[in-house]
Amino acid sequence: MRTTAIRQKLHQFIDNAEEKRVKAIFTLLEDEITQGEWEYTDEFKKELDNRHTHYKSGGEMVSAADANKQIRKLLTTKKKK
Repeated sequence: MRTTAIRQKLHQFIDNAEEKRVKAIFTLLEDEITQGEWEYTDEFKKELDNRHTHYKSGGEMVSAADANKQIRKLLTTKKKK
């Protein structure tokens, strides 16, 4: 069975399972679920530090509004292709 099929079956099971079963499944996987939520790789942390240093030293930044414009433009261009 393919991973996508397994995921679909798990989703269906969890969506329809009794509350106590959902809680039991969560208890089994809780450490894995919560542990992965906020762990960043060392490479990612280094990149965040570099960007913060760049910002604090007066480096050029893109505003949220400008970033959204750029994203919309890219998405519009991609849809046309």
